[in-house]
Amino acid sequence: MKKIVVFGASSSKKSINKELSIYASNQFENAEIIILDLNDFEMPIFSEDKESKYGIPEKANKFYEILKSSNAIIISFAEHNGSYTAAFKNIFDWISRIGKIVWWDKPMLLLSTSDGEKGAKSVLDTAYNRISFNHKFEIPIFSLPNFSSNFNSKEGIIDTDLKKMFLKACEKLNSNLK
Repeated sequence: MKKIVVFGASSSKKSINKELSIYASNQFENAEIIILDLNDFEMPIFSEDKESKYGIPEKANKFYEILKSSNAIIISFAEHNGSYTAAFKNIFDWISRIGKIVWWDKPMLLLSTSDGEKGAKSVLDTAYNRISFNHKFEIPIFSLPNFSSNFNSKEGIIDTDLKKMFLKACEKLNSNLK
């Protein structure tokens, strides 16, 4: 059984990106889904001085090992001021100190959403450009604009065209898992 790690790159308790990432994980059959909450990995803000004095936090090592033990990763990015959330960036900074290979060349699906018409596309593009560099697999991406109008908890993505694009991205991840 494939293990898929899923998380919204946000610390919001009501994260629509976490909701979208979980919805995406439901598209995969015969998979063990491991849902992470970034709040469970809150650590001091990364700095070389803190690393020198205290070492790498245990929570960073745990996050890193969870990624390493997975077969695939699904991340949905929230956008704060056009970029990563502080919570995600801090975890990313810490785990990148453990080893140069952060994403382990795992098959990935990168998502983003917001209640705006761009659907957090800026941060998704940033994440894709960073993560896909020298990555073994082609990484599918999908951005869902106007989350509150295009998604509901019972049906998921309700706009037909957007749902087709979303399912195509999920199919690409699924083909990378084989």
